[in-house]
Amino acid sequence: MDFAQILYDVDGPVATITMNRPERLNAFTITMQQEMVAALDLADADDGVRAVIVTGAGKGFCAGADLAGGGETFDADAVAEATGGASPTPEGNPYPRDFGGLLTLRIFQMIKPVIAAINGAAVGIGATMTLPMDVRLAADDAKLGFVFAGRGIVPEAASSWFLPRVVGISQALEWTMTARVFPAEEGLRGGLIRSLHPKDDLLPAARALAEEIATNAAPVSVALTRQMLWRMLGADHPMVAHRLDSRGVYSTGRSIDAREGVMAFLEKRPATWTMRPSTDMPEWYPWWHEPEYE
Repeated sequence: MDFAQILYDVDGPVATITMNRPERLNAFTITMQQEMVAALDLADADDGVRAVIVTGAGKGFCAGADLAGGGETFDADAVAEATGGASPTPEGNPYPRDFGGLLTLRIFQMIKPVIAAINGAAVGIGATMTLPMDVRLAADDAKLGFVFAGRGIVPEAASSWFLPRVVGISQALEWTMTARVFPAEEGLRGGLIRSLHPKDDLLPAARALAEEIATNAAPVSVALTRQMLWRMLGADHPMVAHRLDSRGVYSTGRSIDAREGVMAFLEKRPATWTMRPSTDMPEWYPWWHEPEYE
């Protein structure tokens, strides 16, 4: 598939999505959002892909929404009138959908791990798009910012749900209410960033982590584990998790991957995983539409 504003590359078990508007510091557009969702669909559907890295071309990761529209950049009605295309609107809801949220919700739904390699400025949607990613690595000179209040709007991309869960409510409020741009070192101290790297070492470090996942962990186990942990963030009692864990342990414990994992450990050899997310997920997946889990 050909893309206009991103690059999509698969090398072994790792897919890399690169935002590719370097002349604009990869400023976010509707086209970029649609292409990133399409690339995530490709990665999820490919059993050969075991992890996804998201990064930016050139000096920036993503400098936020493209502000070429001037003062009406965030006015959905004005943008729809100017472009002839309206934002999608859910049935019975008068408010257009936030395009950043359409991307982050797709990332949330992934069955493959997603790693952010933040190679430069990550501001606005450039910061919030990383929140549903599983791990964030950053260049040591990168800067981040949840700058929405400084632009007269509010946080988007479902970040009012994701950010407090990633860094805690106090840190989330400080960053969003000050609207300041802060160095990656502050993001590391605040729990947003996992590790800092010289820029040239960033993608190799992200790939090493992706390959560690691909080598050590069964793909069906990773797919289930990712969804179990993210979705249990909203559970109101540990019994909800216990019911789900019990299903998971029962199903995976009887699988060929479980037998292979134990024998590989006992025989001190690498495991050979044969189960695939496209064909071998348990019969109860997805579970979250059942009344007891909603």
